[in-house]
Formats: sequence, C-alpha cells, structure tokens
Amino acid sequence: MAHKKGQGSSRNGRDSNAQFRGIKVYGSQTVGSGAIIVRQVGSTWHAGKNVMTGKDFTLFATAPGVVEYGMYHGRKTVHVLPKV
Repeated sequence: MAHKKGQGSSRNGRDSNAQFRGIKVYGSQTVGSGAIIVRQVGSTWHAGKNVMTGKDFTLFATAPGVVEYGMYHGRKTVHVLPKV
C-alpha cells in the first residue's frame, strides 16, 4: 500500500454553497403571497402584519400588498399592507 496519495489528488476540494442572505424586497415595493422578504441569521427583523417567520428566520409575506419597515416596541419589524 502506498503511503503517499497519487499525483493530482486533493484533500480540500469541498465547499458549501452561498446562503444569499439579506433584504430581498425593500420598503414600498409590492409583493405577492408567499414572497420572501428577508433572509437572515437570527431574528434581526421581526414579523409584523401579514408576515410570518420560517424555521431558518426567513420572513415571508402571507398576503399580497406593499412592504413597510418600521419599529414596534423597540423591535425592527416588517409589515405587508394589503392593497386598498
């Protein structure tokens, strides 16, 4: 058995895929139901009206409307206001 690996082999040829986190939809833009608004690590932004949080803290819209960012009881929140 050889104690050296063959020429050209590599031990560190693995890499993970990028997560593409960040704000996907900004304030006053329209979204549909189920649209991803924010991908984040932890709850930097909190879900407001017509927004829910996924198991990886992704915020998504539950109703179509216009996105609005703001503060509510000291928390940064994201709301989706329905179209009138």
